[in-house]
Amino acid sequence: MKRLARLSIFLIAALACGFPSASTPTPDLFATLAPFTPPTTNPPIPSSESEPTGKIAFVCQIFKVQAANQICLINADGSGFRRLTTDDNRQRYYPSISPDGSSVVYAAFREPNIYEIYETIISSGEVKQLTDRLGNLNGPEISPDGSKIAFKLSTSDANQIWIMNRDGTNPQPVPNASGWDPTWSPDGVYILFASDMQGAIQLYRIKPDGSDLLRVSDLPAIRGRSDWSPDGLFIVTYSGQPWNRDVYIMNADGSDSRILTPSGGNSQGPSISPDGQWVAFTAYYDLYGNDHGCEIYIIRIDGTDVRRLTDNDYCDYQPRWGP
Repeated sequence: MKRLARLSIFLIAALACGFPSASTPTPDLFATLAPFTPPTTNPPIPSSESEPTGKIAFVCQIFKVQAANQICLINADGSGFRRLTTDDNRQRYYPSISPDGSSVVYAAFREPNIYEIYETIISSGEVKQLTDRLGNLNGPEISPDGSKIAFKLSTSDANQIWIMNRDGTNPQPVPNASGWDPTWSPDGVYILFASDMQGAIQLYRIKPDGSDLLRVSDLPAIRGRSDWSPDGLFIVTYSGQPWNRDVYIMNADGSDSRILTPSGGNSQGPSISPDGQWVAFTAYYDLYGNDHGCEIYIIRIDGTDVRRLTDNDYCDYQPRWGP
């Protein structure tokens, strides 16, 4: 591995997955939900010839089974691949790098219906368990100021966005935020998340206190994990059927959405670089790897210069970019 390659063929894949349903909000919530209203003008897409910097955390399968999921790191230029977690008996998902680049938070399986959130210090490998039997948790994301963590808690009949202190204390649900895959706006004012509260899955933003709920997408078959550009102007997400997904870029209010990635790759799970010039994503040749598995790619924010970062025997997915 550790090589960057231009994408020279269309990727073909078949990945079937789904998201648990969220509970239906009360009619009062729908009455106050702000409508989606595209603006009349659109800011330009930034473009730069700068090379990618920083590092990317992702889920790496260490064996050719879907249950063997660990957290790995790689530099944005394709060098420095390393495995961050070492316990082969525990599945791990949804890594996210802290704003200062010093640690990675992620969800790890503990027992049926119980996932815990952990934080690992990159330099030392020190592991901190942040939750204790709170429930089925995933998708942790550290706030831009480093003080809070947003995450999803699932029950048998609902998915809810929660927030807790960075050390795991004072976990609280975000009112009106029925959904999953939270990510913070760069100023920390809003949380973006996916939800089916109005039927089809769309992206919504909300303040941590549960106010100012707004739907910000109007795409068919949005799936989940998204990201906000560092300047707050753009959102990347992915949409499509399980076997044919594409990464989209749109204005932060959901207007001017367009496909960013080459067609045919079943591309998903996008994350924007700290300088706002690149997007990391997963693309698939097939489900579990074989000769070429699902790998991590990067692409410029203007849709050019696709590069393959990983070249492992099995699947690499859920990339999250950090400094």
